[in-house]
Amino acid sequence: MAFNFREGEVLLIDKPLGWTSFDVVNSLRYFICKAYNIKKLKVGHAGTLDPMATGLLIICTGKMTKQIDRFQGMSKVYVGQMCLGATTPSYDKETEPDRQFDITPLNIDMLKEKSHLLLGEIDQVPPLYSAIKVNGERAYKLARKKEDVKLKSRKVTIYQFDIVNYNPPHAEFYVKCSKGTYIRSLVRDFGESLNNGAYLSALKRTQIGEYSLSDARSPESFKEEVLRETGAGFIREN
Repeated sequence: MAFNFREGEVLLIDKPLGWTSFDVVNSLRYFICKAYNIKKLKVGHAGTLDPMATGLLIICTGKMTKQIDRFQGMSKVYVGQMCLGATTPSYDKETEPDRQFDITPLNIDMLKEKSHLLLGEIDQVPPLYSAIKVNGERAYKLARKKEDVKLKSRKVTIYQFDIVNYNPPHAEFYVKCSKGTYIRSLVRDFGESLNNGAYLSALKRTQIGEYSLSDARSPESFKEEVLRETGAGFIREN
């Protein structure tokens, strides 16, 4: 396959655990510019994944960066795991639990019934520990400084939310949703619907529109393909 990064490429990348979406963008931009001796190249991603999440990330280069909004507007599919019986300030494993609940009354039939109550268009409040800007500063930075910040709710649509397995305290789930949906907030709201608590413990994005994770490759696999095409030697990243 011959790449033309200036004219524009759409790259399907399987984001590794622990990487931010911007880590992927910066790593690939640096590598491409070195491999092809390009001084400046536009590179962007179409939909943020949290560091603790893995899965499909669409990366656009060159003229295809003008299509980022179109990709961002597509529906998303996720599979993940939540931990019931506790909440955390970040709604995931980034922070320690701040409340504990008794999960003895819970069973998989109850979980499945309650998950269906969150279908359709809902008002969702994003997590305080998120990249949303508040007065020019990222919300998660304000949260870490213990500042009192209120985030506005937004309309999102949950097309499908299925509990596929329950092995207390963990429940595995499948979600298909609109752009702008925070799965961490969905999990938090689900815990509240049970008069209990829940936080996100694992998440993988498997689909964006018609684009599938099965067609994606790791950043390292992509770089190996670039090196095969260019015949360049190993490019060490700083």
